[in-house]
Parts: sequence; C-alpha cells; structure tokens
Amino acid sequence: MMSVKSICVYCGSRSGTNPAFTQEAEALGRGIADADWRLVYGAGDVGLMGVVARAAQEAGADTFGVIPEHLLKWEVGKTDLTRFIVTETMHERKKVMVMNADAIVVMPGGAGSLDEFFEVLTWRQLGLHDKPIVLMNVAGYWDPLQGLIDHVVDHGFADESLKGFVQSEGTAAAVLDALRRALS
Repeated sequence: MMSVKSICVYCGSRSGTNPAFTQEAEALGRGIADADWRLVYGAGDVGLMGVVARAAQEAGADTFGVIPEHLLKWEVGKTDLTRFIVTETMHERKKVMVMNADAIVVMPGGAGSLDEFFEVLTWRQLGLHDKPIVLMNVAGYWDPLQGLIDHVVDHGFADESLKGFVQSEGTAAAVLDALRRALS
C-alpha cells in the first residue's frame, strides 16, 4: 500500500492585495485534496493560511497544522484540523512541518514565509533533505526573490546548483502538476 504524500505549504497570515492570491490558495487546497495528499501548514485560520486549509478541508483532505503557542491568538489556531500540534518555538514548528512533508510549496507571504523558504532552501543546499521546493509565483510575486537568488549565485556566494533546488510555477494547477511529477 502506498503512503499518502504530504505537502508542506508556507504562506501568508494575511491575504495580500491581489485577489489572485486567494483564488490560487483555494485552488491549491482543493488540488491537494483531489490528489489525496495531506496538507501540512502553519495551523492558522487567517490570511492565505486559512484559505488553503479551509479549501483543503472542504474538499476532504487530511490536514496537519503546526503552530507555536505564542501565535495561537495572533494566527487564530485552526483547531478543527485532522491533526493540530502546538509547539513551544517557531524553530520547532518549522522542523515538525518539514519532517512531516514530502514536498514544500511557498505561496505569497511575508517575512515568515521568507524565513521558512530560506531555511528549507539552506537545508536542501546542505544535503539535509532532497524534497522538492516549489515557489507558487502568482502574478510574479516571487520574481524579486528569484532575482535575489540569481544575484547570490552571480556574485559567487552559492553554486549554480542552488537555482536547481527551486522550481517556480505561476498557478496552483502548475504547482500541482510539478508536484505530481516530482513525487511519482
């Protein structure tokens, strides 16, 4: 029997200014459910976090949320998930999320999403995991980040291989297709 694949989704605790962010978050949540995958995410019920989780739940997905105690009120901990874990620290949250995932998707988000992205990218660069990392580049949101990665490589602070650790796709449908290929 094949085990269920788990997709870690990093995303904003806000919805952002572009309605496409919310639309694509809903599509990603539904797509994770349709693929019979499990959503692993930050356990919040606000912003894009809440959107992706509710869409996944409504479509029947298993949901695994991890939130540090100090963010329970701020991010409105979504306690009706299949599995809800409260950690002491942000670092512990990130570790539990990655350990319980087969792939990582980074949707539009803020400083927290950037922190999560750079940590998982660094871990990949150091050989601590080989999980696919996909930027959900809705409306070109992550273009400046991709430019920064190019800049780091161009100036000799990372090997060219760093670019190959990250795939960028503009829509939930394209992200889901990339995940299907990577996880097959």
